[in-house]
Amino acid sequence: MASAREDADLTARLAREHGVCDEAVRAVFQDLRRGGGTMAHFSHADFGGTSQWSSGMTMVGDMFNDSLEAKLNAIAGELSRHLRAPPQERADDRAVSYRSGATRHAGSWWLQELGDPSSDGSQNDLRFAVFPLKRPRSSKTTTYDTGDQQISGVSQARSTDSTPTLASQHGVVRVSSLAQANKL
Repeated sequence: MASAREDADLTARLAREHGVCDEAVRAVFQDLRRGGGTMAHFSHADFGGTSQWSSGMTMVGDMFNDSLEAKLNAIAGELSRHLRAPPQERADDRAVSYRSGATRHAGSWWLQELGDPSSDGSQNDLRFAVFPLKRPRSSKTTTYDTGDQQISGVSQARSTDSTPTLASQHGVVRVSSLAQANKL
């Protein structure tokens, strides 16, 4: 694991190279840590307010500002590589907005029969968990059949209905286009 000094040096260098304040880079860094180095959802004025990043998806508060998105993508990409380079043990952090990989089932809201998800998280009033090898029969939550989709990410669309979308090997898929598993 990198030292606090190495993290501070990296933060200062990225802020200087990309023309943002150190605090903006720290905001991204802190949220990437909570997201296991793979995803961040944070708010900072240097990125136009509320922003999100995961590999292949960058959204900044200043919509349609491509140069700001490119700046966040460069900073978050380098921080992600830095965080993921050494092996890490992840503590159980209930504040995380997204988790990928092995997560513990204890205290989870999904059916125990589903086991452990490949990823889970929450945003606003939406909670999600992805079970790539399971086809649930029914539950009190809305469960969707993703078929052969290999889900690699979840985001909330910028639309009036805030429809969640999934990233898969076939591209972006709107959750509303999937069949509900309990109605199959």
